[in-house]
Amino acid sequence: MVPGNATSTAPDRLGTSGQQASNGAVVEEPARYLESKRVLWGAAVLTVAAAVVAVLAVREVAVRVIHPDPAFTPLTPGSPIVGTVVCTILAIYVFVGMVSYPNPVRTWCRVSAVVLILSFVPCALLAIAHIMGGGWPEACALMTMHIVVWAICVTLLPSLATTKHPRKNQDPDRPLSII
Repeated sequence: MVPGNATSTAPDRLGTSGQQASNGAVVEEPARYLESKRVLWGAAVLTVAAAVVAVLAVREVAVRVIHPDPAFTPLTPGSPIVGTVVCTILAIYVFVGMVSYPNPVRTWCRVSAVVLILSFVPCALLAIAHIMGGGWPEACALMTMHIVVWAICVTLLPSLATTKHPRKNQDPDRPLSII
């Protein structure tokens, strides 16, 4: 589902899924519902802001500890900010797009874990090839930034954008009409 697409049959329900307990019984997880679009916008903005602040904090510590080569642009202030904003917005887009999946929060967390692992590949290649004067310390700093953004996205966004209770007003974001 594309964000803002109203053609889905259940755009606000984030589903249930059965988990098998150790005794073999299936345990139902509670349904999760997407909050209104206004709340989602607020959650998205807060998630992006928190991710940027956290990345800048990790970057500051990394720069003070490892003293990277000034030519190593991934640890300059601009590069992490742009990368964090773009990738966090993509993560939010994927999160909203998974609304129609069975148990989308869990699926989204799993997908984001795979993406996190894949994001380590360029960092490792950067360290191996010593591109821009970078090595393993710089690559580890970048990987730490990736982990921090991932942790914020998988915890903050679902907790702010979903609820266990359906909305009482079905379309509070739609303008009122007198006709």
